[in-house]
Amino acid sequence: MTTTHNKFTDQELIVLINRNDEVAIATFLNRYKNKFYTTVYFIVKDHYVADDIFQDGCIKIIHLIRNGKYNEDGKFLPWAMRIIRNLAMDYLRHEKRLPKITFPDGTDIFSVLEFEDSPVMDEIHLEKTGNQAKEMLLKLSHEQREVITLRIFGKLSFNEIAEITNVSVNTALGRMRYGLINLRKAMEEKGVVL
Repeated sequence: MTTTHNKFTDQELIVLINRNDEVAIATFLNRYKNKFYTTVYFIVKDHYVADDIFQDGCIKIIHLIRNGKYNEDGKFLPWAMRIIRNLAMDYLRHEKRLPKITFPDGTDIFSVLEFEDSPVMDEIHLEKTGNQAKEMLLKLSHEQREVITLRIFGKLSFNEIAEITNVSVNTALGRMRYGLINLRKAMEEKGVVL
């Protein structure tokens, strides 16, 4: 991989990927592999499954780029993360492991909850807390874990998270807020210092 390719923007890499530039593909994969894999892993909670979905996702993204299916200039990462997330969600749906909380009339409980947008979101830097924090993160509800993962590891905005997860921004904010509260409680119980 050349250092020149590392300096290219996503758009420049996409042009090169369309030309079957193998170094551009390697640069693209190296640039986003951690974000993609982490997102998948925290959704499916299984390293072997995450490996498969990660590989399938990368192949699908490259295939879509080469076939001219990427047309969201400047929004590459949210577009790619949506593909990766959707593959992980498809796996969960197939395995019937995705819990959903609904009212008797079928309405998703999270679609009716309203939360205020705080000017300063309380973010926890999970990378500094090691394996204990990751284990505790895996114990959160799927929805809370997903938003925290997309926000902290994916570095996505709440608008992007809401779009990817097909919920309102308020719902995404609420899931983040309650997920962080639950994570903090679990960490305090275990004596993990932030």
